[in-house]
Amino acid sequence: MPDSATPLLEIHGLKTWYPIKKGVLARTVGFVRAVDGVDLTLNRGETLGIVGESGCGKSTLARTILRLEKAREGTVTLGGRNVLALRGAGLRAFRRKVQVVFQDPHASLNPRHTVLDLLTEAMLVHGLVTREGRRDAAVRLLSDVGLPPDVLDRYPHAFSGGQRQRICIARALALGPELLICDEAVSALDLSVRAQVLNLLQDLKAKHGLSYLFITHDIGVVQHISDRIAVMYLGKIVETGPTDDVLGKPAHPYTRLLMRAVPRIGTPLPENDAAAAEATPAPDPAGCAFAPRCPLADAACRRASPALEAHGAGAARRCACFKAG
Repeated sequence: MPDSATPLLEIHGLKTWYPIKKGVLARTVGFVRAVDGVDLTLNRGETLGIVGESGCGKSTLARTILRLEKAREGTVTLGGRNVLALRGAGLRAFRRKVQVVFQDPHASLNPRHTVLDLLTEAMLVHGLVTREGRRDAAVRLLSDVGLPPDVLDRYPHAFSGGQRQRICIARALALGPELLICDEAVSALDLSVRAQVLNLLQDLKAKHGLSYLFITHDIGVVQHISDRIAVMYLGKIVETGPTDDVLGKPAHPYTRLLMRAVPRIGTPLPENDAAAAEATPAPDPAGCAFAPRCPLADAACRRASPALEAHGAGAARRCACFKAG
């Protein structure tokens, strides 16, 4: 069970902006606010699902946490240390504690390396195994993800998409991380394989005491695997809380839109739905970013951006909306 008394990851005021440049001199005329003031907490042993449509900033948030993108401002604290300020040995130690599983298992694996090399390269760099003992370590990793040891000398092209993703998961486990970031880790897989990999992640979480930051656009997936959910729209968290509460009774109009977009047998999709149109980020949006698509928006929504505040009786539920249901 998640230990709510001991936060593993804390994010405060995190911003990642990309400049918009125009003209011969490439002057900066604005910014794409991919991550724009995100506040989140992930407890030890917990799975936090980040959900939202394509382009909302989910993957940029993950890459900023991993130090693959440079934050404009804010803090990312892991185990009490500010990740964004780490250098040298501290940053090296952070790389061991946080690992990632990317969306595309075909692009994630070097086609010129064998499975043995893929699984043990980082372990050799960090001095966790010797060249003589690395095969035994790789066999243990394969066992964790349900693959036989005889695949060690094969190359990635010899595997199916589901098998490749299992290899990616095994590689992520190689350094003994505390936090695993799964960025659309099952969206490229067939439905039957997707269920198997989700169940595998649940088993590995219990076996290794992992915490997950699980990024997806699929409501069904996040409902299956997450303890809590954070809904993201154009760089901001608009609603967060226990998964069953948020999906059972969504408070933000955007969360309700996401729920309405889930296909259901016998239920026709809404026609001419202005809110269902794809989001178009503005360089400097005024007021609530969702206002142009929101059926409840009024003049107040267009003047000011609502803060993420407690919603309902419990403190676990938060919503950024003047018209929260």
